[in-house]
Amino acid sequence: MTKTVEIYDTTLRDGTQQEGISLTPKDKLAICRLLDNLGVAYIEGGWPGANPKEDDFFARARDELDLSTAKLVAFGSTRHKGITAEDDEQVNNLLEAKTDTVCLVGKTWDYHVEHALRTSLDEAVAMVADTVAFFRSEGREVFFDAEHFFDGYRSNPDFAVAVLQAAHDAGAARLVMCDTNGGFLDHEVERIVGEVTERVSDGTFGCHFHNDSGMAVGNSLTAVRNGVYQVQGCVNGYGERTGNADLCTVIPNLSLKMGYETIPEDNLGRLTHISHNVADVINLTLDPHLPYVGSSAFTHKAGLHTSALARRPDAYEHLAPSAVGNRTRVVVSELAGRSTVLAKAKETGLELTDEQAQDVVDTIKEKEHLGFQYETADGSFELLAREASGWTQSFFTLESYRVFVERRDGDVVAEATVKVLVDSERIVSTREGDGPVSALDRALRAALRDRYPQVDGIKLTDYRVRDLDSSDGTSARVRVLTEHADAETSWGSVGVHQDIIDASWTAVSEGLVMGLVRNAERA
Repeated sequence: MTKTVEIYDTTLRDGTQQEGISLTPKDKLAICRLLDNLGVAYIEGGWPGANPKEDDFFARARDELDLSTAKLVAFGSTRHKGITAEDDEQVNNLLEAKTDTVCLVGKTWDYHVEHALRTSLDEAVAMVADTVAFFRSEGREVFFDAEHFFDGYRSNPDFAVAVLQAAHDAGAARLVMCDTNGGFLDHEVERIVGEVTERVSDGTFGCHFHNDSGMAVGNSLTAVRNGVYQVQGCVNGYGERTGNADLCTVIPNLSLKMGYETIPEDNLGRLTHISHNVADVINLTLDPHLPYVGSSAFTHKAGLHTSALARRPDAYEHLAPSAVGNRTRVVVSELAGRSTVLAKAKETGLELTDEQAQDVVDTIKEKEHLGFQYETADGSFELLAREASGWTQSFFTLESYRVFVERRDGDVVAEATVKVLVDSERIVSTREGDGPVSALDRALRAALRDRYPQVDGIKLTDYRVRDLDSSDGTSARVRVLTEHADAETSWGSVGVHQDIIDASWTAVSEGLVMGLVRNAERA
């Protein structure tokens, strides 16, 4: 019989507590659709009444969301001390969100009850039981998040368990043990979860771990092994301080390593795509080194690795990248040998001879000694590989360029003139830009546009500069790395020179050339 773990996503509530994340209602609706497409069981939408954006989201969700797999959850606190649940304003805000499921958070650490709530332990238990019972009487499915549960259990296990038992007796469908401070290690989690599931033997348990000790994913897996049914976490590990358990690691570990059913099996291949799409909506650059879904998760650099991979794909990969929708990548550097170059060239659709591959290796080592770096400049590498096979760039030939920078009415304006030959026609193009690189990029595009209108679909998306040896004074070289993208793919390019403008020209022009090459091949 297949073992099942229920996935509860809290990206839209706990995840947004991360520094730098702020989502509009439209953003949250978009992420809801992505999570539903992934196949999670529950999506925690936020805290109704916390601010107008939350209320707007839940109102729009009722009209605009048509979820096929997931259920939307409203999150809120138990009633305040000394009043009934019916008279508590924030309880009624939660009710007005009109979700079929609510998740209530309550205190289980006696220290917090006495010093934060400033009430008795008996009243703290009643606050949980009364609020759960109220929502059950309103026909809602109720989950109970036991805040600071592990700290509370260590301090006063009888009280912590009494709160869970009260929530269970009042009708809570899930009893979620939370490591709110994120400081527990797996051996402690194993002991506590084992003891609690025995003491409340007929409860259905969940877990919610923060990553302050780097253990959120591991603790989630430990909790599952000890009887927990629901795992709460966030896509890409977003969350306050150091984040929550990363569902993009939890899900494949449970499904592909431990034999649990988490999301529909056919959806596992969507994991990388959805991880990156959520990051795009949130507008944070995704860590390329994230397990499973990062762009570097299956990337190989050492020659020994790539040589082995060419013969046996599983030699240096713990599973097939396609299982989570990712892919194997090979990057080239001064560590590369012929096998690395051959593998990387094949990845781009090029077939090189051993002799041609060795020429590329020699060129890379020589250029990296000068400061070039090809690990992220896959476009520049592909041009090197093409040139080694006899290809020559025929889109344009540079005659000259020049750049002027002037201060005009309080603003700095750059003007670039580019002279190129396109199909034997000499074209002179001048454009202004916010800076010299922008002006050069615009001038080159203008020169090419009549013959190659597809340059308008090639975007310069990133520009980075590194001083390679600032101690060398005026002879110091700089490295410029650029990133270009079109509607289907992206690529990097690199330029190195003592003059930052010339280094920029190399990177920008190679980026455009690579875009034209890929466009021509697709055509």
